[in-house]
Amino acid sequence: MRAKSTPLSALLAGILGVAVMAGCQTYDFEPVDPLAIAQTTVESVITARKSKPDVMLLVDISGSMTEPVNKDLVVNGQRVCDLKDEQGRTFTCAEDFPCDTSKCPTRWSELQGAMGPFLSESGKLVRFGLTTYPAPTTATTPSAAQLCAAATTGESVRAVIPVDLDSDEDLQNYALQVNAKLQAIPNAGANRPKGGTPTSGSLKFAGTLLTPNSQDRDQIVILLTDGLPNCNEFNEYNGSMPDCRCTLASASQCTVQQSPYYKRGCLDKNASVAEVAALKSNGIKTIVIGFGAETSSGDGPAVLNEMALTGGFARDCKVDLDCGAGDTCNQNTGFCNRAFYQAANREELASALKTISEELATVDPCFIKLDPSQLPSDDQLIVVYIDGERTLAGPDTWSLGEGGVTFTGSSCAKLESSRPEDPISVEVRAIRKL
Repeated sequence: MRAKSTPLSALLAGILGVAVMAGCQTYDFEPVDPLAIAQTTVESVITARKSKPDVMLLVDISGSMTEPVNKDLVVNGQRVCDLKDEQGRTFTCAEDFPCDTSKCPTRWSELQGAMGPFLSESGKLVRFGLTTYPAPTTATTPSAAQLCAAATTGESVRAVIPVDLDSDEDLQNYALQVNAKLQAIPNAGANRPKGGTPTSGSLKFAGTLLTPNSQDRDQIVILLTDGLPNCNEFNEYNGSMPDCRCTLASASQCTVQQSPYYKRGCLDKNASVAEVAALKSNGIKTIVIGFGAETSSGDGPAVLNEMALTGGFARDCKVDLDCGAGDTCNQNTGFCNRAFYQAANREELASALKTISEELATVDPCFIKLDPSQLPSDDQLIVVYIDGERTLAGPDTWSLGEGGVTFTGSSCAKLESSRPEDPISVEVRAIRKL
């Protein structure tokens, strides 16, 4: 689909001539300043409704997911995320000293809270699967290799893509099962989130769970992470190199050559972006969601931004308003300057997921969306062409609503019957005062 605006002079020259016909009435345009009126043309080639997409949720269950969303949260004058040790020293609850999530929400509890409604509301639209990373381990004292293991066959795959299902009811029921798997991962205890963030290896594995270069339906990975990618034992950098950006709390874990994190602790940006590019080359898009402080400052935004732009599902825009508070639209690229989805809490994550859900919904061939700036100033100032033929509004053709043009009756049936080898072109032309 493409949209464009042209001055009234272009409109009068060859689009609507000097009149717009509606029933038996003719509307003549008075000469005006060409900057006062613009025409919008929206063209769409309908090739038939796409099948519901396959979406693998790739969810970060690293140890930092058990940290508070807001470690400074105060309720009734008390810091609810603080604990005390035997010597009376205060520290913040986290992985080894779990938070009481009823008082101090963690990233994991907030993610669970947001994902429940998302899967409940979007289940019928998508064939969802669920993979978590790093690979789960219940070892009492896990090694660095275990804590850094990328997602792999076995317990990492909590739910496969349901390739035999397609009906709304079946997919909705399956999405509820996916949600149950996710909700079953506890915030504390042996099966809690733990370990590092082996993003590159896990992305590579996730690609094996989808269908490369599918002609039938979109193939998508939704990467939801709260940390910077690391844990790559084959990282091109090591702690002795200035290009190694240590992602660990203690930099010495990266700089000591004998440390198991000499390479694993370095930021794994390049390999992670490369894996996203490899997925894209196989027809698999990647949606990137950053959740938590590490993804909103420091190296986080640059890393996730590059992954999002490479993945083929960056946040697009036309004006700054499309990008939300604190962000702007890059008019040269058509993407928000923060191309990935960022969330700091449950509400923001739920909002990001809702936006993604709307993007994932299969295109309705009987609806042509018009942005508010593209809607006509008057219902009479719009014309619609189907395969080049002017089609008047009516109960068996189309109608204009707040969000765009809806086709009904025989016109809708014609669009729904289109095929890639026999596409149907639709053109909507509208005039509005600027």
